[in-house]
Amino acid sequence: MFTGIVEELGEVTAVENLGDASRFRLRGPVVTEGAQHGDSIAVNGVCLTVVDHEGDEFTADVMAETLDRSSLGALGVGSRVNLERPTAVGARLGGHIVQGHVDGTGRVLERKPSDNWEIVKVSLPADLARYVVEKGSITVDGISLTVVDAGADHFTVSLIPTTLALTTLGHKQPGDPVNLEVDVIAKYVERLLAAGRGDGK
Repeated sequence: MFTGIVEELGEVTAVENLGDASRFRLRGPVVTEGAQHGDSIAVNGVCLTVVDHEGDEFTADVMAETLDRSSLGALGVGSRVNLERPTAVGARLGGHIVQGHVDGTGRVLERKPSDNWEIVKVSLPADLARYVVEKGSITVDGISLTVVDAGADHFTVSLIPTTLALTTLGHKQPGDPVNLEVDVIAKYVERLLAAGRGDGK
């Protein structure tokens, strides 16, 4: 489990096409410290398994399902990525419960800068809109954020200078894809209510 508090802005150093999968090599001095084979690291909100690591770089395999469902397929050498290690049991939950299981992708639609923060508008797939509410939590490229405004096909978030400086959202431009993970609690509530109604959905 993750919390959506990005530990560092890493970089893709190599991408190998494996046909029905891809192998990524990524640089991240903070998240590779003490890393072991089989450990999990969230890359732009996608939980990946460490296959190998050397120095400040680690390698992870990404299967076709993940490439199709997330924006990782658009990454290339030099791409910046948000990196986070799983939270330790008993640690502070600084963001919200994040599984690293991307629900879909959106695109940056608009950026509105101000003196002390920036409003970013992101498109929202129709099948995810019901889980996104004003002042609720959403994960964008692995970043735990609070929804400012929730529309039928979009939402907005307000970014402080720290988020702009230390995550990919400081560099994303209109049209760029982002990974989205909605609040898992909302999905569980929906399922339980459906079971109570007897529709099984």
